[in-house]
Amino acid sequence: MNKVETVIFDLGNVLIDWNPRYLYRKIFDTEEKVEWFLTEVCDMAWNEAQDGGRTFEEGNREVIQKFPNYEKEIKLYFERWNEMLGGADDEVVAILKMLRDDPAYRIYALTNWSAETFPIAIEQFEFLKWFEGILVSGKVNLKKPDPAIYEMILKRYQINPSQAVFIDDSQRNVDAANKFGIPSIRFESAAQLRVALKEYGVHV
Repeated sequence: MNKVETVIFDLGNVLIDWNPRYLYRKIFDTEEKVEWFLTEVCDMAWNEAQDGGRTFEEGNREVIQKFPNYEKEIKLYFERWNEMLGGADDEVVAILKMLRDDPAYRIYALTNWSAETFPIAIEQFEFLKWFEGILVSGKVNLKKPDPAIYEMILKRYQINPSQAVFIDDSQRNVDAANKFGIPSIRFESAAQLRVALKEYGVHV
């Protein structure tokens, strides 16, 4: 096993708790309505199109045509997006800080995130400034698990994939990174991440 020099983090649901239910539980009076709206109206495929570079204006227009009676609620997805943020996972942030403070490691982030909402996260979470670089899918019109976005982060920051480890909560993204030649960890918890990193020889 090669010595790990670079650790690449996913952000959403690894370092940052994000869930649209935090907002829509304030909008709808039952959990059933919340789940219906996030399954049938503004579903994850719709949201991921924004992660891939589509604007919320375009996304809203598309779904409002299908569900005109929910125009107000649809527009809130972007207008009150900050209310979907549940905070940071302090234990994972502590791991990130250890890596930042250790000159043996470089730290980067590769995130599926809308270019329009990412500035909100940058303002809210100081630790996002610790990374040497962050590749935001919505800014480059690519998203995980497309192999092209893994190639892009490696080239942009001159990362040797055999000396890197990638952390993501999505199995499909982990599988894609592994297939591309980047050793990867499926994130489950801070405690599990510490163990997994140590297995790669990363001191945390």
